[in-house]
Amino acid sequence: MKRVLSRLAQAGLSALFVLLIAAHVVGLIHIAPMQRAEAWLYDAWLIRTAPAGVDDRVAILDIDEASLKSLGRWPWSRDTLSTLVERLFDRYGVAAVGFDVVFAEPDTSSGLDTLKQLASSDLAGSRDFRAALEQLAPRLDYDARFARVLAERPLSLGYYFIPQGYGDAKTGMLPPPSLPAAAFGPLQPGTPPPTGYGANLAAFQQAAQGAGFFNMRADEDGTARQMNLVSLYDAGYYLALSASTLRVAFGGDPALAGIDRQSVLGRQYLSPWLEVGGIRVPLSADGTVHVPYRAGSPFPYLSAADVLAGKAPLEQLENRIVLLGSTAPGLADLRVTPFSNAFPGVEIHAHLIAGMLDGTIRATPPWADDARLAAVLLLGALLTAVLLRFGPTVGLAASMVLLALLLAAYGAAWSRFWVVPMAAPMLTLLGLYALNTAYGFFAATRSKRQITKLFGQYVPPELAAEMSQNPAHYTMEGQSRDMSVLFSDIRGFTNFSEKLPPAELAEVLNAYLSTMTRIVQQHRGTIDKYIGDAIMAFWNAPVDLADHATRAVQTALDMQAALAQLNQEFAARGWPDVKIGVGVNTGRMSVGNMGSEFRMAYTVMGDAVNLGSRLEGITKQYGVGILVTQTTVEADPVHAFMKVDDVRVKGKETPVAIYEPLGPKDGLADTVRQDAAEFEAAFARYQAQDWDAAEAALRALNARAPRTLYDIYLERIAHFREVPPSADWDGVFVYTTK
Repeated sequence: MKRVLSRLAQAGLSALFVLLIAAHVVGLIHIAPMQRAEAWLYDAWLIRTAPAGVDDRVAILDIDEASLKSLGRWPWSRDTLSTLVERLFDRYGVAAVGFDVVFAEPDTSSGLDTLKQLASSDLAGSRDFRAALEQLAPRLDYDARFARVLAERPLSLGYYFIPQGYGDAKTGMLPPPSLPAAAFGPLQPGTPPPTGYGANLAAFQQAAQGAGFFNMRADEDGTARQMNLVSLYDAGYYLALSASTLRVAFGGDPALAGIDRQSVLGRQYLSPWLEVGGIRVPLSADGTVHVPYRAGSPFPYLSAADVLAGKAPLEQLENRIVLLGSTAPGLADLRVTPFSNAFPGVEIHAHLIAGMLDGTIRATPPWADDARLAAVLLLGALLTAVLLRFGPTVGLAASMVLLALLLAAYGAAWSRFWVVPMAAPMLTLLGLYALNTAYGFFAATRSKRQITKLFGQYVPPELAAEMSQNPAHYTMEGQSRDMSVLFSDIRGFTNFSEKLPPAELAEVLNAYLSTMTRIVQQHRGTIDKYIGDAIMAFWNAPVDLADHATRAVQTALDMQAALAQLNQEFAARGWPDVKIGVGVNTGRMSVGNMGSEFRMAYTVMGDAVNLGSRLEGITKQYGVGILVTQTTVEADPVHAFMKVDDVRVKGKETPVAIYEPLGPKDGLADTVRQDAAEFEAAFARYQAQDWDAAEAALRALNARAPRTLYDIYLERIAHFREVPPSADWDGVFVYTTK
């Protein structure tokens, strides 16, 4: 039942995710990352497929820094512009010129107005002055000359529309609309119509064969990917500068427009189109097209100053469509495109003209939103079913296959000059896979997290991970089982702590406990608790360990071995050496979550646990670092041991044999084996009250390698010589303290 509910929840989350993306596709909500992904996909594909090479049909006449330095700041006099236009057509034989600038103010730089004022005032009586003025006026009327130049040649002026929210000023004279408002039938532009404009002087507009708006359009991220070729204003549609320039270049015939009706799966769609110069261009529903950028530097840039001076190469201008614009930073006509963050705005018009000439203009087909909505819903449902039925591995393969199909569809549409947004269905697949995989992971690891929460503070992370694979096998309920327990303690800790200030003492303890805990966990031990400087650990719970005794003994040996390095670090900081005693016992113990209603702890209890604690306490009596019991020796086939004594600890009547671990049997030095054997023989003679033989053996051992252990037995022998043991003495040493 729980599995069914989990699957239902997983399916519900998947459906909600798909519906959110679908709501974005139909415009009910806006998901900004989706738009950024769409832009990234478009840019990547555009850059990958953009054609390279130089275009010999379009050139850019650049108002660059060199021109400004040579001819003065912009705007230049109309006399200069007239000469420039005449030079372009008469010397260089260009096909047409489009102005990416606007001429909104009259040119008074010739001084003609001043001369006329003098003729009507101070020099009103001078016939010679009036005669000279009549002869000079045609040459000094720069605007009239510029208008004549415009009227005689195929040129398109530029102007701009003012978008809604930016005022409603109307300056200059707009050309008549190129198309009536009903040109595209029931289609409406996707953006609100402009509320004003900034156009050219009436004389220029009336003289010119064409004019087009040069407004740029940017996406949410500020990048120019699409441009309007037509814009609705008042009574009709107006052409963009690129379309207007192309129209005059091909003879100036009127532009045409209309809509094509398409039937896709029984549904009717309307596709608008625009025709200029005999070239039909498909449009998106809002009158935009995608700019067909080319790679590299396809259009030559020629300095306006060089053209005026006659220095520009003829072959770069002859029979070309020329666009007059600026790359000078001070004139602020730089845009962000998929290819550059500082792209001359005039070049965007050049790419549009080249695209119209090549027939490579791309538009978004009217069925694009329906197609991607269907892809989101159908592919989302399909992938969800696969993930629920077959899991993440098959789901990953299915996701990759479906993504490949979507990319293939995107490429196929691109090859037909359609831009069909595919980021939404692609992100649907990726998001569904990630969501379902994450859900499956969290659902599958819920019990694992519970195990980690319960046992993570006791066992090392790798054990917690192992336990989480089968959480039902582990419990914190009390149980009785054979286990090994270890106690360790710093010897003389009270004196040790008095030598250090509290802050340094805390550092010492932290370093010591961290090192020792790491060793316990390396051998899969469970930390029970810290008692001041003491450590209590156990093995064979909660994880089953058949070799728990061996692991406990090796842990004790490694803890003693680690002290050498640790003490070197302490000595370098002026801290005293640390010495520890370790006791290990194996036996039947109770383990589980024990405590009170106020606090619980996973711990072990029982006589075997208490004995392990006693062993740690008496290690210092024998001058050894580790003591283990007979039961531990019997359960550990890996290590070699030396019997140290038979003792009765406080609170116990049954004697216990205690041993010192010598190390792994494999690789144990012969001298260590020999010394252990000789000591055990001496200990046997001691228990048999053969004082002389025991003493001789112990002194021989002490002579080779002095040990506190040997001295203790020599002292006992000396004591028994003076005070012989009772007749029923069994050789067991009795401890009356813990």
